[in-house]
Amino acid sequence: MAAPSPTRPRRLLPLSLGLFQGALLLFFAIFVTYDEPSARVEDANLVANQLYGIFPLFQDIQVMLVVGLGLLLTFLPLYGLSAIAHNFLLLNFSTQWALVLQGLLHHFHHGQVHLDLHNLLTAEFAAVTVLISVGAVLGRTSPCQLLVVAICEVPIYLASEWAIVTRLGVLDVGGTITIHVFSCYFGLGVSKALFGAARQPVHPKETPTPRSDLLSLVGTLILWVFWPSFVAVLCQPGDAQHRAILNTLLAMSASAVTTVVASSLLERDGKLSPGHLQNGSLAGGVAIGVVADMAVPPVAALALGSLSAVACVLGFRFLTPLLARKLALQDQCGIHNLHGLPGILGAAASAVAILVASEDTSGSRFSQVSPVGGNASEAVGGRWGDRGAGRQALCQAAGLAVAIGGSLLAGLLTGAALRLPCLARPPEQLCFDDSLYFNIQDQAESPGPGSTAEEEALALKERV
Repeated sequence: MAAPSPTRPRRLLPLSLGLFQGALLLFFAIFVTYDEPSARVEDANLVANQLYGIFPLFQDIQVMLVVGLGLLLTFLPLYGLSAIAHNFLLLNFSTQWALVLQGLLHHFHHGQVHLDLHNLLTAEFAAVTVLISVGAVLGRTSPCQLLVVAICEVPIYLASEWAIVTRLGVLDVGGTITIHVFSCYFGLGVSKALFGAARQPVHPKETPTPRSDLLSLVGTLILWVFWPSFVAVLCQPGDAQHRAILNTLLAMSASAVTTVVASSLLERDGKLSPGHLQNGSLAGGVAIGVVADMAVPPVAALALGSLSAVACVLGFRFLTPLLARKLALQDQCGIHNLHGLPGILGAAASAVAILVASEDTSGSRFSQVSPVGGNASEAVGGRWGDRGAGRQALCQAAGLAVAIGGSLLAGLLTGAALRLPCLARPPEQLCFDDSLYFNIQDQAESPGPGSTAEEEALALKERV
C-alpha cells in the first residue's frame, strides 16, 4: 500500500489557521475589552506597580519559550528549522485559544471579557503544556496534527488545573504537577495511541550532530538562566517570591553539577552525553516548582535539584530504552525524563515538606527565620489553615494522581484522533526533514509535483 502523500494536508493548514484567526478577530471585536483606567491616583499607582513587577518576569518567560525551548528542540540535525517554527506557531496558536476559553470560563462579566497581562500570562502557561507534550512525537507528525493536539489539550489542561488547584487545593505555584506532570503524560498518551503497539525503528535522520547538539545546549542555557522567572512569576510579591527565586536557583545549580557527575559515571570512558546535559541541567527547575515558595531550608532545594538530575539521567540511560522495548513507547525528546520523573519527585517532596513543617513548628529547622524574613513554619503551615498538614499532604498526592491519570487518558483519546486520514502524518521515509515543510534554498533540485512519496524519499536520501 502506497504511503500517504505529505502534500495532502498542505491546504488544510493555511485554511484552518486562517479560519481560526478570523474567528478570533470576530470574538475579540464582540466580547474582549481592556479594564477601564481608574481615575484614582492610588489605584493607578497600584496597577503601575503590578505591571512593573510582572512584566520583566513575563519577558523572561517569552525568551524561554520562543528562544530557549525552540533551540532545545534543534538536536535533530535536519529538523531544526521545523522544530523552532512549529514551536513558535504552537505557542501563538495555543495562547490565543487559551485566551478564548479562559475568557469565557473565568473572565466573562456583563457580556464582556476583560483582558489584562495576568490573563495573557496564564494563557501562555496553558500553551506551555502543548509545547512540552508534542516533544514526545517531534518530527513524526504534521503541523495539522500538532494543531489538533493544541485544540484538545488546552481545554483539558484548564479543566485539570481547576480540579487540582481549585477543588483539591493543591499547592503548586511553579506548575510542577499542573504543567510538567500533566503535559508529560498527555504527550506520552498521544504517542502511544498514535503509533500503536509497533515499535518505531531508529530513523537515520534522528542521530544528532555536534552542531545540532551545540544549538540544543544553547537552548538549555537560555532556559536555565530564565527559569526562576517562570517559577516565581505567580508567587505573592515579597517573601514568597524571593524564596521561590532562591530555591529555584539553588535547585538548578545542583542539578547542573549533578548531571555532569551522573553522566560521566554512566559512560564507560567517563565522557559526557550532550543529551544528559541538555535535559538534566533543567530537571531541578521542574522539581522545585511545587515547593519553591515554601520555607524549606536551602539544603532541601540543593538535595531536590540533585535527586531530580539523577532521576533524569538514569531515565535516559535505562528507563527510556526499557519503555521502548517493553511498551513500544515513543518519546522523541525524552519528556518523561525531564518533566515526568522530576515532576513526580517534586510532588512527593511537597508532601514531605508539608508534613515536616507541621511537626517542626515549635523550634526545629523549619521554624527558623527564613532568609527573606518571617517565620518559616508560618510561611508554609499557614497556607492550608484549618485543613491540617496530613490532609494537605494527601491532597498533594491526589493532585498528582489526577494529573497523571487524567492527562494519560485524554492523551490516548487525542492520539487516536490524530490517526484520521485527513491529518495524514508524514511517511516514515520523510520524517525529521525540514524540506518537507520549508523551501530550502541550498538544497538539490526537488522532485516534480507528480512524484510519489517513494520518489521523494529517494530524493531526500540523496541529499542526506
